[in-house]
Amino acid sequence: MRAHHAGELAAQVAQRWRAIDPLLPARMRPDPGCGAELAIAGAAAELAAVGTCEHWTGAADSLDLSWGASRRYQLTVQAADLDDPGPVDRLLSAWSEHLDGIGGAGDPDSSAVVTWPSRDVGGVKALLAHGLAPYAVIAARATASPRSAHPMTNSGVQIRRAGPSDIDEVVRLGLEVIRFDALVSGVTERPGTADALRQEAAAFLAQAQPWIWLAEDRGDAIGVLIAERPEAADWIAPLVGPAPVAYLQLMGVSPGLRGRGVGAAMAAHFHREVEAAGVAVTTLHYAQVNPLSGPFWSRQGYRPLWTDWEVWPARNLRP
Repeated sequence: MRAHHAGELAAQVAQRWRAIDPLLPARMRPDPGCGAELAIAGAAAELAAVGTCEHWTGAADSLDLSWGASRRYQLTVQAADLDDPGPVDRLLSAWSEHLDGIGGAGDPDSSAVVTWPSRDVGGVKALLAHGLAPYAVIAARATASPRSAHPMTNSGVQIRRAGPSDIDEVVRLGLEVIRFDALVSGVTERPGTADALRQEAAAFLAQAQPWIWLAEDRGDAIGVLIAERPEAADWIAPLVGPAPVAYLQLMGVSPGLRGRGVGAAMAAHFHREVEAAGVAVTTLHYAQVNPLSGPFWSRQGYRPLWTDWEVWPARNLRP
């Protein structure tokens, strides 16, 4: 396939994506980016690959700062034909040269990130060759239709919607999730993480019927699930074809109490809410190397949709 301009290239990418994964969007809408010219021509001077680089710096009081590096250089890639990995390889080399000229890209707390369709395996060798590694997975679950069976938890454990008075328990359990994820991913508990989590949870809990649930065992909170309704998940919706899209932000069970079916019951409870709300697809992130997350979320009906390939610091991207 040959593409002579950006519109034709985008159409070819969409055609390939539709063939490999029906949950991918018909077209990517990359952010405006930093203005760097990242375009690779093919053998016959046709446009073979383009990239858009976005520079992101986290605010000190933002919970987003805990989910990765404080400086992130994110490349959106569109390639016409992955039977030939050469254009993607040259595009990543051009991006490496671009990052070499950016002062912040050498900071230890920086990363270069490429979000790549998980089933689009033709580009994986090029990503690996430039030192990128799979850090996180964006997983997706199409809403069950007809309604699927939902497992129940052990006797004595109850799941209820959280309210404003539960803020301390929500923050405590949320921090447990963050601290565990920090062991196996780019998640980092920062000095402002607890305050940022409290502020965000308080805003969620102030809503009518917030999408936050607690699992309780004899009155003690042992698990939490926090999710975003479609109107709050518009930031991730462009990565998914069907709509509307919800996002499961955080879920965890206290250490020592895992393996009892509590997590599966919380997920099932949430999925009933998702189905009632008419959500088409639910998304979430999990760490690629987390030994618990991948198998667990697969059992709940989720599968990889996108993979975040990263290198820390950003300037360690190989030319």
